Amino acid sequence: MAQVKRIRRNVSGIILLDKPLGFTSNAALQKVRWLLNAEKAGHTGSLDPLATGVLPLCFGEATKFSQYLLDSDKGYETVMQMGQTTTTADAEGEVLQTREVTVGRADIEAVIPRFRGEIRQVPPMYSALKRDGQPLYKLARAGEVVEREARSVTIGRLELLECEGTRARLSVGCSKGTYIRTLVEDIGEALGCGAYVAELRRTQAGPFALAQTVTLEELEQAHAEGGNEALDRFLMPSDSGLQDWPLVCLSEHSAFYWLHGQAVRAPDAPQFGMVRVQDHNARFIGIGEVSEDGRIAPRRLIRSE
Repeated sequence: MAQVKRIRRNVSGIILLDKPLGFTSNAALQKVRWLLNAEKAGHTGSLDPLATGVLPLCFGEATKFSQYLLDSDKGYETVMQMGQTTTTADAEGEVLQTREVTVGRADIEAVIPRFRGEIRQVPPMYSALKRDGQPLYKLARAGEVVEREARSVTIGRLELLECEGTRARLSVGCSKGTYIRTLVEDIGEALGCGAYVAELRRTQAGPFALAQTVTLEELEQAHAEGGNEALDRFLMPSDSGLQDWPLVCLSEHSAFYWLHGQAVRAPDAPQFGMVRVQDHNARFIGIGEVSEDGRIAPRRLIRSE
């Protein structure tokens, strides 16, 4: 008997998942997509299987704006295990070296100011960055080590929350592209004892905080009780991740031409930059960019939501 193809739903919005331990970001996305029965889905940057916390999942029209969440600042809490280094710079790797830990709270407090502000990081081999089309982690698993160019990242917040024995809990606020594993590893080297990430929890992604998230168990429970449509109440609007952008409202006439690809003027537009755009019914219809002549050029459009 031929298998009946599943007809997926055309739903749009963002679900803020508290990613569970042991899931890849893509595995978590595909699980929620199945529960929602969504036609189109994407996430906003990978979290390691070891990591938990804020993972915005985009569905339908919201996938058009996932890149802007990917580019946003992030917040983390991490547990730094001192005294050892590992192949992956986290608890999942093999131990490379063990050293005595003779440092305490005062030593950590003295070192961490060096890592605030703009710093340079060498991306880890166990990362999704690609070299000649191959992810670095695949090369690492094959025993290869290739040279990686250091990149500039910004650490806006780095605070010691707790310190007990050989473990320390840190709070980090950072720019996109920051590797917490590399940060912890570098702090460990500065302390002279080595360190790796024992725990990692993302507490913020752009405008989204941990308190706004829903767990996979809650989504599964809602699905068991009410099916696919029961998950719709967890969907946030597609422009939820752009709330700090200037908002421009177009008249019915202007919105018509804007949605057909033409730049238009609006009395409330800023002088320059990217903007969120609504029509005369206060419906989000896309994002635009204000040009030098004051007109708003469409960049990504939503025709219906």
